[in-house]
Amino acid sequence: MLYSVFSLYPLSHWLLILLAAFIIGLGKAGLKGVDMLSVTIMALVFGGKSSTGIVLPLLCAADIAAVIYYNRHAQWKHFWKLMPWMAVGILLGVYLGQDMPEKTFRMLMAGIVLCTIIIVLWMELRKSVSVPKHPMFAVSTGLAAGFTTMMGNLAGAFANLYFLAMRLPKNDFIGTAAWLFLVINLFKLPFQVFFWKNIHADTLLTDIVLLPALALGFVTGLRIVRHLQDSHYRRVVIVLTLVGAVAMLLK
Repeated sequence: MLYSVFSLYPLSHWLLILLAAFIIGLGKAGLKGVDMLSVTIMALVFGGKSSTGIVLPLLCAADIAAVIYYNRHAQWKHFWKLMPWMAVGILLGVYLGQDMPEKTFRMLMAGIVLCTIIIVLWMELRKSVSVPKHPMFAVSTGLAAGFTTMMGNLAGAFANLYFLAMRLPKNDFIGTAAWLFLVINLFKLPFQVFFWKNIHADTLLTDIVLLPALALGFVTGLRIVRHLQDSHYRRVVIVLTLVGAVAMLLK
């Protein structure tokens, strides 16, 4: 069985997707923003839409680990502000993305990433210490995150924007995001299995092979995050989100 799995892709592809799995682990351990690099790598290897079927089970596995580790830090008021609107955004993504051509899919992902770059830079240039209070901020961010997570597992960028704007401490940021994405990614699974049909036996076997790299990335990420102060953590998230967004845009 292992031989048949390894024969699915050339060695160069395996090296890339093992790196992507390691990066997913880093991101779920708390290095938010770096996960956009894994989306870029997977999309390069498999194509934008097909790659989501490989990535989603890995995200679910890493989400479970993140919830176990950061569970006590979850801020449920922010979870409930975002989660319903993310679910609506996912349904929109299912409907609009089911028959979308790959080229259109890639162009849409690039446009979303470009918007992310602009918003992150604008937030930082404003240097505002106040947090957004209007309900539409959570509604719009949640819809955008849900839509983009279905279309290309890009919700992390918009969730990062929300949590950065709310100025949550490091562990609260990671703990709330862990629960949010566990629920949302599990919600997405049946749509990708039964509607998009891009999760099947071959993709799941590939994911099993990638699990050790995912685990190694998660453990490494925990060690890095543990040594970051809250103020430094915010800067790291901003920089990683921007780097990941630019890489996605230029892929």
